[in-house]
Amino acid sequence: MSERMMARVSLLFGDQAVVATAHTADEPERVPVDQLVAETGIPPERLAGARVVAVMSEDGQLERFERA
Repeated sequence: MSERMMARVSLLFGDQAVVATAHTADEPERVPVDQLVAETGIPPERLAGARVVAVMSEDGQLERFERA
């Protein structure tokens, strides 16, 4: 069963976005910018600072994102 939680895209670094959730705040994850754009519809120039919904798999991996 997956878990949904709020996440924040803190910054973009090349083709990667740094994303933090309550579970990953100490070690934010890098996610491809293209994946975030495709799944949320937020354009790359508006991603930094965006709040999104992260879907975490049972094994604790961020598997997809949705617009908040």
